[in-house]
Amino acid sequence: MKRKIIKIDEEKCTGCGLCAAACHEGAIEMVDGKARLTREDYCDGLGDCLPACPADAIHFEEREAPAYNEAAVLAAKEEKMKNGNHPGCPGEQLRVMQHEESPAKAAAVPAGAVSRLGQWPCQIKLVPTNAPYFNGAKLLIAADCTAYAYANVHEEFMKGKITLIGCPKLDSVDYTEKLTAIIRDNDIRSVTVLRMEVPCCGGMEFMVKNALKESGKFIPWQVVTVGIDGNLLD
Repeated sequence: MKRKIIKIDEEKCTGCGLCAAACHEGAIEMVDGKARLTREDYCDGLGDCLPACPADAIHFEEREAPAYNEAAVLAAKEEKMKNGNHPGCPGEQLRVMQHEESPAKAAAVPAGAVSRLGQWPCQIKLVPTNAPYFNGAKLLIAADCTAYAYANVHEEFMKGKITLIGCPKLDSVDYTEKLTAIIRDNDIRSVTVLRMEVPCCGGMEFMVKNALKESGKFIPWQVVTVGIDGNLLD
């Protein structure tokens, strides 16, 4: 099949190994002091390795390549964990948080200051498409600036939802395919898009709309826009 996949320029590669560490799927390995794409079917085409390369030696190309094999990637990770090797950075390990508000905790924490983040990781780049916390979930897909612009994001938007965050401009990744897989392959109950009023944030809304369409599902969804002054515009 023809698809988007990374290409490593070995002449530019300095052998620093940062791209191999950034590749969460284990598609890149260091061979003879150079980075090599050793498993094309492990490359998901999202490009987490690109910003890690200080020599600008990695770029996307569209060519014939094996399809991304998520099952093989997960199996390889499980095998490494069995052998005591934990793939990827510790920040990728799945966690579900329960924020129980005991009387003692409530007395110690100011009103409205309780975290409502229900799972980890929350970056769209890092979440697996088949995480167990997606089953029966209400999704909040938020541009990351919204949490800084709107003061009550946790209580009004994150509470009771699974939160995915990203920046359609700075991430330089089209998340449509990944969001489509999350919505299509899990029991998602609703989707809320939280974006900023700036034009570039329209990319987030556009990707979610396309993902909902491509998933073939009819799910309640809404878009809420935050002004740069911190007020809700919708």
